[in-house]
Amino acid sequence: MVADVIVAERLSKWYGKQRGVIELDFAVHPGEVFGYLGTNGAGKTTTIRLLLDLIRPTRGRATVLGMDARRDAVEIHRRVGYLPGEFALYENLTGAEYLAYLAALRGNVDERYARTLAERFDLDLSMRIASLSHGNKQKVGLIQAFMHRPELLVLAEPTQGLDPLMQQEFYRLIAECREDGRTVFLSSHVMPEVERVCDRVGIIRDGRLVAVEDIGELKAKEIRTIDLHFAGPVPPVAFAGLPGVRDVQAEGDRVRCTVVGHVDALVKAAARFEVIDLRSHEPTLEEIFLAFYGKGETDVE
Repeated sequence: MVADVIVAERLSKWYGKQRGVIELDFAVHPGEVFGYLGTNGAGKTTTIRLLLDLIRPTRGRATVLGMDARRDAVEIHRRVGYLPGEFALYENLTGAEYLAYLAALRGNVDERYARTLAERFDLDLSMRIASLSHGNKQKVGLIQAFMHRPELLVLAEPTQGLDPLMQQEFYRLIAECREDGRTVFLSSHVMPEVERVCDRVGIIRDGRLVAVEDIGELKAKEIRTIDLHFAGPVPPVAFAGLPGVRDVQAEGDRVRCTVVGHVDALVKAAARFEVIDLRSHEPTLEEIFLAFYGKGETDVE
Protein backbone atom coordinates (compact mmCIF):
# COMPACT_ATOMS: atom_id res chain seq x y z
CA MET A 1 0.00 0.00 0.00
CA VAL A 2 1.35 3.42 -1.00
CA ALA A 3 1.96 5.70 1.97
CA ASP A 4 0.09 8.97 2.32
CA VAL A 5 1.99 12.00 1.01
CA ILE A 6 1.13 14.24 3.98
CA VAL A 7 0.15 13.06 7.46
CA ALA A 8 -0.58 15.39 10.38
CA GLU A 9 -0.93 13.89 13.84
CA ARG A 10 -2.24 16.09 16.65
CA LEU A 11 -0.37 18.96 15.01
CA SER A 12 -0.69 22.09 17.16
CA LYS A 13 0.86 25.54 17.27
CA TRP A 14 0.40 28.30 19.83
CA TYR A 15 1.96 31.76 19.64
CA GLY A 16 2.14 32.45 23.35
CA LYS A 17 -1.53 32.58 24.32
CA GLN A 18 -2.70 33.06 20.74
CA ARG A 19 -4.12 30.13 18.87
CA GLY A 20 -2.45 28.96 15.68
CA VAL A 21 -3.79 25.46 14.99
CA ILE A 22 -5.08 22.84 17.42
CA GLU A 23 -4.82 19.04 17.25
CA LEU A 24 -4.85 18.69 13.46
CA ASP A 25 -5.25 15.11 12.22
CA PHE A 26 -5.51 14.53 8.48
CA ALA A 27 -3.84 12.71 5.58
CA VAL A 28 -3.34 13.58 1.92
CA HIS A 29 -3.33 10.62 -0.45
CA PRO A 30 -0.90 10.12 -3.36
CA GLY A 31 -2.02 11.69 -6.62
CA GLU A 32 -4.93 13.67 -5.21
CA VAL A 33 -5.64 17.38 -5.19
CA PHE A 34 -6.44 18.19 -1.58
CA GLY A 35 -8.11 21.50 -0.87
CA TYR A 36 -7.52 23.23 2.45
CA LEU A 37 -10.43 25.57 2.90
CA GLY A 38 -10.89 28.29 5.48
CA THR A 39 -11.56 31.95 6.02
CA ASN A 40 -8.71 34.40 6.60
CA GLY A 41 -7.26 33.75 10.04
CA ALA A 42 -8.49 30.15 10.24
CA GLY A 43 -4.99 28.63 10.39
CA LYS A 44 -4.23 27.71 6.78
CA THR A 45 -0.86 29.48 6.62
CA THR A 46 0.21 28.15 10.01
CA THR A 47 -0.54 24.60 8.84
CA ILE A 48 1.56 24.98 5.70
CA ARG A 49 4.48 26.50 7.61
CA LEU A 50 4.41 23.57 10.04
CA LEU A 51 4.36 21.00 7.21
CA LEU A 52 7.38 22.65 5.57
CA ASP A 53 9.27 23.20 8.85
CA LEU A 54 9.22 26.96 8.44
CA ILE A 55 7.94 27.06 12.03
CA ARG A 56 8.04 24.36 14.69
CA PRO A 57 4.94 22.80 16.31
CA THR A 58 4.07 23.29 19.95
CA ARG A 59 3.14 19.60 19.95
CA GLY A 60 2.27 16.86 17.51
CA ARG A 61 4.11 15.89 14.34
CA ALA A 62 3.84 15.72 10.57
CA THR A 63 5.32 13.60 7.80
CA VAL A 64 5.69 14.75 4.20
CA LEU A 65 6.55 12.32 1.39
CA GLY A 66 7.12 9.68 4.05
CA MET A 67 9.73 11.79 5.86
CA ASP A 68 9.68 13.60 9.16
CA ALA A 69 8.78 17.24 8.52
CA ARG A 70 11.42 18.48 10.98
CA ARG A 71 14.28 16.02 10.67
CA ASP A 72 14.14 15.72 6.85
CA ALA A 73 13.15 19.27 5.93
CA VAL A 74 16.00 19.81 3.45
CA GLU A 75 15.14 16.72 1.42
CA ILE A 76 11.43 17.55 1.57
CA HIS A 77 12.08 21.07 0.23
CA ARG A 78 14.02 19.56 -2.68
CA ARG A 79 11.00 17.51 -3.73
CA VAL A 80 8.26 20.08 -3.10
CA GLY A 81 7.06 23.05 -5.14
CA TYR A 82 5.87 25.81 -2.84
CA LEU A 83 3.95 29.01 -3.48
CA PRO A 84 3.29 31.01 -0.30
CA GLY A 85 0.34 33.34 0.00
CA GLU A 86 2.74 36.27 0.29
CA PHE A 87 6.22 36.08 -1.21
CA ALA A 88 9.12 38.40 -1.90
CA LEU A 89 10.86 38.62 -5.26
CA TYR A 90 14.20 40.11 -6.25
CA GLU A 91 12.78 43.22 -7.85
CA ASN A 92 15.96 44.26 -9.66
CA LEU A 93 16.12 41.01 -11.63
CA THR A 94 14.16 40.17 -14.73
CA GLY A 95 11.77 37.25 -14.58
CA ALA A 96 14.25 35.15 -16.60
CA GLU A 97 17.15 36.02 -14.28
CA TYR A 98 15.12 35.26 -11.18
CA LEU A 99 13.98 31.85 -12.45
CA ALA A 100 17.50 30.99 -13.64
CA TYR A 101 18.85 31.88 -10.19
CA LEU A 102 16.33 29.60 -8.46
CA ALA A 103 16.98 26.85 -11.00
CA ALA A 104 20.72 27.03 -10.26
CA LEU A 105 20.06 26.79 -6.52
CA ARG A 106 17.66 23.88 -6.88
CA GLY A 107 19.27 21.94 -9.72
CA ASN A 108 17.58 19.47 -12.08
CA VAL A 109 15.30 22.12 -13.59
CA ASP A 110 14.35 21.85 -17.25
CA GLU A 111 14.73 25.45 -18.43
CA ARG A 112 12.70 24.70 -21.55
CA TYR A 113 9.78 23.67 -19.39
CA ALA A 114 10.11 26.90 -17.39
CA ARG A 115 9.94 28.88 -20.63
CA THR A 116 6.93 26.84 -21.72
CA LEU A 117 5.18 27.72 -18.47
CA ALA A 118 5.93 31.40 -19.06
CA GLU A 119 4.39 31.16 -22.54
CA ARG A 120 1.30 29.44 -21.15
CA PHE A 121 0.89 32.20 -18.58
CA ASP A 122 1.61 34.90 -21.19
CA LEU A 123 4.48 36.28 -19.11
CA ASP A 124 7.27 38.38 -20.59
CA LEU A 125 10.39 37.11 -18.78
CA SER A 126 12.55 39.95 -20.12
CA MET A 127 10.84 42.54 -17.92
CA ARG A 128 12.22 43.52 -14.53
CA ILE A 129 10.15 42.17 -11.68
CA ALA A 130 9.77 45.66 -10.18
CA SER A 131 7.79 46.70 -13.26
CA LEU A 132 5.38 43.76 -13.16
CA SER A 133 1.78 43.98 -12.02
CA HIS A 134 0.59 41.95 -9.04
CA GLY A 135 -0.92 39.36 -11.36
CA ASN A 136 2.31 38.95 -13.33
CA LYS A 137 4.33 38.61 -10.13
CA GLN A 138 1.90 35.85 -9.14
CA LYS A 139 2.72 34.12 -12.44
CA VAL A 140 6.44 34.21 -11.58
CA GLY A 141 5.61 32.59 -8.24
CA LEU A 142 3.59 29.86 -9.93
CA ILE A 143 6.30 29.13 -12.48
CA GLN A 144 8.98 28.70 -9.82
CA ALA A 145 6.69 26.29 -7.97
CA PHE A 146 5.93 24.14 -11.02
CA MET A 147 9.15 24.37 -13.07
CA HIS A 148 11.00 21.40 -11.49
CA ARG A 149 7.95 19.11 -11.79
CA PRO A 150 7.83 18.39 -8.05
CA GLU A 151 6.24 15.30 -6.50
CA LEU A 152 4.20 17.53 -4.21
CA LEU A 153 2.90 21.05 -4.80
CA VAL A 154 1.94 23.18 -1.82
CA LEU A 155 0.07 26.23 -3.06
CA ALA A 156 -1.44 29.02 -0.96
CA GLU A 157 -4.11 31.15 -2.64
CA PRO A 158 -2.55 30.37 -6.05
CA THR A 159 -4.93 32.29 -8.31
CA GLN A 160 -5.00 35.61 -6.45
CA GLY A 161 -4.39 38.41 -8.92
CA LEU A 162 -4.83 36.21 -12.01
CA ASP A 163 -7.36 37.16 -14.66
CA PRO A 164 -9.98 34.54 -15.65
CA LEU A 165 -8.00 33.27 -18.66
CA MET A 166 -4.91 32.68 -16.55
CA GLN A 167 -7.01 31.00 -13.87
CA GLN A 168 -8.15 28.51 -16.51
CA GLU A 169 -4.52 27.87 -17.46
CA PHE A 170 -3.73 27.20 -13.81
CA TYR A 171 -6.60 24.72 -13.60
CA ARG A 172 -5.21 22.91 -16.64
CA LEU A 173 -1.82 22.66 -14.95
CA ILE A 174 -3.42 21.15 -11.87
CA ALA A 175 -5.24 18.62 -14.05
CA GLU A 176 -1.92 17.67 -15.65
CA CYS A 177 -0.37 17.12 -12.23
CA ARG A 178 -3.24 14.82 -11.30
CA GLU A 179 -2.79 12.88 -14.56
CA ASP A 180 0.94 12.50 -13.80
CA GLY A 181 0.13 11.06 -10.36
CA ARG A 182 1.58 14.04 -8.53
CA THR A 183 -0.04 15.43 -5.39
CA VAL A 184 -1.33 18.96 -4.75
CA PHE A 185 -2.11 20.60 -1.40
CA LEU A 186 -4.00 23.78 -2.21
CA SER A 187 -5.13 26.24 0.44
CA SER A 188 -7.81 28.75 -0.45
CA HIS A 189 -10.77 30.71 0.83
CA VAL A 190 -12.49 30.63 -2.57
CA MET A 191 -15.18 27.93 -2.58
CA PRO A 192 -15.72 27.72 -6.40
CA GLU A 193 -11.98 27.28 -6.98
CA VAL A 194 -11.77 24.41 -4.51
CA GLU A 195 -14.87 22.78 -5.99
CA ARG A 196 -13.37 23.10 -9.48
CA VAL A 197 -10.02 21.38 -8.93
CA CYS A 198 -10.02 19.33 -5.72
CA ASP A 199 -10.78 15.69 -4.98
CA ARG A 200 -11.17 16.12 -1.23
CA VAL A 201 -11.36 19.11 1.06
CA GLY A 202 -10.23 19.75 4.62
CA ILE A 203 -12.16 22.57 6.27
CA ILE A 204 -10.42 24.50 9.04
CA ARG A 205 -12.17 26.95 11.34
CA ASP A 206 -10.60 28.79 14.27
CA GLY A 207 -7.54 26.54 14.13
CA ARG A 208 -9.46 23.27 14.26
CA LEU A 209 -10.17 20.86 11.44
CA VAL A 210 -13.96 20.64 11.41
CA ALA A 211 -14.39 18.28 8.44
CA VAL A 212 -12.58 16.36 5.72
CA GLU A 213 -14.98 15.61 2.87
CA ASP A 214 -15.10 14.41 -0.71
CA ILE A 215 -15.85 17.30 -3.02
CA GLY A 216 -19.21 15.74 -3.91
CA GLU A 217 -20.26 15.78 -0.26
CA LEU A 218 -19.24 19.42 0.00
CA LYS A 219 -21.27 20.34 -3.05
CA ALA A 220 -24.29 18.58 -1.56
CA LYS A 221 -24.07 21.05 1.31
CA GLU A 222 -23.88 24.05 -0.98
CA ILE A 223 -26.28 26.73 0.15
CA ARG A 224 -27.61 29.63 -1.90
CA THR A 225 -30.37 32.23 -1.90
CA ILE A 226 -32.77 32.12 -4.85
CA ASP A 227 -34.89 35.09 -5.99
CA LEU A 228 -37.81 34.30 -8.31
CA HIS A 229 -39.90 36.87 -10.19
CA PHE A 230 -43.18 35.61 -11.66
CA ALA A 231 -45.71 37.09 -14.04
CA GLY A 232 -48.25 37.25 -11.23
CA PRO A 233 -48.73 36.43 -7.52
CA VAL A 234 -47.72 32.92 -6.46
CA PRO A 235 -48.92 31.18 -3.27
CA PRO A 236 -46.06 30.39 -0.81
CA VAL A 237 -47.53 26.93 -0.28
CA ALA A 238 -46.36 26.03 -3.79
CA PHE A 239 -42.80 25.91 -2.45
CA ALA A 240 -43.43 24.65 1.08
CA GLY A 241 -41.93 21.31 2.01
CA LEU A 242 -39.70 21.00 -1.07
CA PRO A 243 -36.47 19.02 -0.49
CA GLY A 244 -33.65 21.37 0.53
CA VAL A 245 -35.81 24.50 0.38
CA ARG A 246 -35.89 26.71 3.47
CA ASP A 247 -37.14 30.12 4.58
CA VAL A 248 -39.65 30.71 1.79
CA GLN A 249 -40.75 34.36 1.63
CA ALA A 250 -43.43 35.40 -0.86
CA GLU A 251 -44.58 38.93 -1.57
CA GLY A 252 -46.84 39.47 -4.54
CA ASP A 253 -45.15 38.18 -7.67
CA ARG A 254 -41.76 37.61 -5.99
CA VAL A 255 -40.45 34.68 -3.96
CA ARG A 256 -37.17 34.40 -2.08
CA CYS A 257 -35.91 31.21 -0.46
CA THR A 258 -32.76 29.40 0.65
CA VAL A 259 -31.75 26.14 -1.05
CA VAL A 260 -29.32 23.58 0.35
CA GLY A 261 -27.88 21.24 -2.26
CA HIS A 262 -29.61 20.66 -5.59
CA VAL A 263 -32.17 23.16 -6.93
CA ASP A 264 -34.05 20.63 -9.07
CA ALA A 265 -37.18 20.49 -6.86
CA LEU A 266 -37.42 24.29 -6.69
CA VAL A 267 -37.00 24.73 -10.44
CA LYS A 268 -39.68 22.15 -11.20
CA ALA A 269 -42.11 23.79 -8.76
CA ALA A 270 -41.42 27.24 -10.25
CA ALA A 271 -41.97 25.91 -13.79
CA ARG A 272 -45.68 25.48 -13.03
CA PHE A 273 -45.94 29.27 -13.16
CA GLU A 274 -44.72 31.88 -15.66
CA VAL A 275 -41.18 32.80 -14.56
CA ILE A 276 -39.89 36.23 -15.59
CA ASP A 277 -36.54 36.07 -13.80
CA LEU A 278 -34.50 33.76 -11.55
CA ARG A 279 -31.37 34.84 -9.71
CA SER A 280 -29.05 32.82 -7.51
CA HIS A 281 -26.89 34.48 -4.88
CA GLU A 282 -23.84 32.47 -3.86
CA PRO A 283 -23.00 32.69 -0.16
CA THR A 284 -19.66 33.72 1.26
CA LEU A 285 -17.48 31.03 2.76
CA GLU A 286 -18.17 32.52 6.18
CA GLU A 287 -21.92 32.11 5.65
CA ILE A 288 -21.44 28.47 4.69
CA PHE A 289 -19.38 27.85 7.80
CA LEU A 290 -21.99 29.52 9.99
CA ALA A 291 -24.69 27.37 8.40
CA PHE A 292 -22.94 24.03 8.77
CA TYR A 293 -20.12 24.30 11.29
CA GLY A 294 -21.31 26.84 13.82
CA LYS A 295 -19.93 30.13 15.03
CA GLY A 296 -16.39 30.78 16.10
CA GLU A 297 -13.79 33.44 16.64
CA THR A 298 -11.03 34.40 14.28
CA ASP A 299 -7.46 34.57 15.49
CA VAL A 300 -4.03 33.94 14.02
CA GLU A 301 -3.62 32.95 10.38
